[in-house]
Amino acid sequence: MTTTPDLATLTGEYTIDPAHTTIGFTARHAMVTNVKGKFLDFSGTLHLDGTDPAKSTATLDVTMDSIDTGSADRDGHLKSSDFFKTDEFPKMTFRSTSAESLGGDDYRITGDLTILGTTQPISIDLEFNGAAKDPFGNERVGFEGKAEIKRSEWGLTWNAALETGGVLVSDKIKLNFDISAIKQA
Repeated sequence: MTTTPDLATLTGEYTIDPAHTTIGFTARHAMVTNVKGKFLDFSGTLHLDGTDPAKSTATLDVTMDSIDTGSADRDGHLKSSDFFKTDEFPKMTFRSTSAESLGGDDYRITGDLTILGTTQPISIDLEFNGAAKDPFGNERVGFEGKAEIKRSEWGLTWNAALETGGVLVSDKIKLNFDISAIKQA
């Protein structure tokens, strides 16, 4: 695999490769441990402008029923009316509104995240991990990203009090992204 050093050559349309991408999250549980999860069914696109990163855009559509935390009972609860109401709101979406270079390989993409029919702005800090041509001739780019949100801002307010004080599920949720995208011919 050869790395592409010139960002201008990366300009183009890309499709997120779900087989090599992770859309994940971490929530504090019972005030003492972290529970991690991910979504298994999603699609997305990137328009990269290597000459002017501010002209770059991104979209992401996530099927909420595809949530996987490693526990079928917990996943069922997250799909229920206490949390994501997946029967009524089957998708979570992200649509970028701006992008900026933070220097070096660091970027920030800001956009609208819609969960439960509620749209709020969110900024995602991304690190460009590189570009390469894979053994099948696909031009790929990779990014690693993270963001923090307060789930209550999207109406995700279910909780349970603990006898020792505190709550069962934190309001703060950490989002993490490992993205591989393939350039369209």
